[in-house]
Amino acid sequence: MKSFRKVLTVNIPSRRGFLNITPQVAAAVRESGVKEGLVLVNAMNITASVFINDDESGLHSDYERWLEKLAPEKPYSQYAHNGYEDNADAHLKRTIMGREVVVAITEGKLDFGTWEQIFYGEFDGMRQKRIMIKIIGE
Repeated sequence: MKSFRKVLTVNIPSRRGFLNITPQVAAAVRESGVKEGLVLVNAMNITASVFINDDESGLHSDYERWLEKLAPEKPYSQYAHNGYEDNADAHLKRTIMGREVVVAITEGKLDFGTWEQIFYGEFDGMRQKRIMIKIIGE
């Protein structure tokens, strides 16, 4: 069995944002040479997420409004965690959206359902963060 690891570095210029990373993951699958296996894509920061959904701007706006209702950024004083970074809401948003995704690799390609894409969700941006891609298979 082959194993391949690649780390992407991203810097979202705002506090929150969504980035389609499907092309970078597909490129890593090609680079790995794995034809049949699995790819794990993991946000390597506690205030960021990786998830699968549709690449549609209305949906992304809906996520932003929904997440802000569930875990509003302000007032910072509503959270016990806040103090140094004032990012408790980002931790909660990450928990809701998830840490990682696993996608099947079939015939050397990501094996998606209709409209599925891989996204990085940033909830406390404006600094470098990492995304790990781990591929195993034959």
